[in-house]
Amino acid sequence: MRLKNFSLSFGSQIFKSCSDESRLRILFLIFQNKEMCISDLEQILDFTQTKTSRHLIYLKNSGIVSTRKHDQWVFYHLKDEVYDIISQIFQFLEKDQTLKIDLQTYKTMYSNRELALNKLETKNWQRE
Repeated sequence: MRLKNFSLSFGSQIFKSCSDESRLRILFLIFQNKEMCISDLEQILDFTQTKTSRHLIYLKNSGIVSTRKHDQWVFYHLKDEVYDIISQIFQFLEKDQTLKIDLQTYKTMYSNRELALNKLETKNWQRE
């Protein structure tokens, strides 16, 4: 569902949320990767759990992100109704060096995770 009627109050809430560099970095990673958990965001951005959590709560309360629970994990994703405007904001920021570094850090971390999973699966398979 896309936002059909964009109100001034909702628009100002989005822009207030994007007025903080830390929240923009978090939003960019969520936007690029569809969803993120807090522990991954902490490692990529080198933030404390408290700082990351505080910004995610702000984004959730402002109506920009929503959550999905899987076991003990909570995954944050953009709400459908804000996707278009967030996409347009990041079109202007796509060449920002900090955001590029964050995305590269995620890709490195993700590929290492894939390698670790493959090693575990191979090890388990050899035991059987």
